[in-house]
Amino acid sequence: MGFLVKLAGKELKEIEIYLKIAVENIIEGKVIAFPTDSVYGIGGDPLNLEVINKIYEIKFRDRSKGLLLLISDYDEAAKIAEFNETARKLATKYWPGQLTLILKRKENCFIPPEVTAFQNTIGLRVPDNEIILNILKFLKSEGHFGGIIGTSANYSGEAPSITGEEVAKKILSPIDLIIDGGASRSKLPTTIVDCTSDEIKFLRIGDISDEEILEFLSK
Repeated sequence: MGFLVKLAGKELKEIEIYLKIAVENIIEGKVIAFPTDSVYGIGGDPLNLEVINKIYEIKFRDRSKGLLLLISDYDEAAKIAEFNETARKLATKYWPGQLTLILKRKENCFIPPEVTAFQNTIGLRVPDNEIILNILKFLKSEGHFGGIIGTSANYSGEAPSITGEEVAKKILSPIDLIIDGGASRSKLPTTIVDCTSDEIKFLRIGDISDEEILEFLSK
């Protein structure tokens, strides 16, 4: 088990130093676990091939399945992915929040193809959780890409984790830093919508229902 830091119930000014330590860990090529507004995630620098390989190994994940990214804001997302009108509308409405968008990689996308399993699509989300969102913003402010790999903190095929302590008990492979921000607001993974064509496809339904999204887009 890595270093477990408990930050639940504390103000941002109290925990800022720990968030900056997390940023240092990411820049140094380490793997961290963290809370999001859905379930707990594990992640690291998406530009570091060693980190990418380590996360696949920790999760025992099939390498034909890509890894999703958590992003600080729309501007960072637009550096690496193509947004059509529907994707822009959904990002404006639901980011930060529990919606993951599958988008086409830009031709000049600098994210290694290993992250996306050598496919021409990429999954992105801006999380609505103070801890991880501020880590992403600190990364960007330090001159780094404001995004990290953000995959659920569990072995592939198993139930996701909803606390930092659960991550520490479930995953036996070493994670360098585990940030415990208390129990997840939601026990469900995010809703995933494929926006790579004119007609959207729902790949997974979480807290945001397909009915809600279709109603919003019909307005």
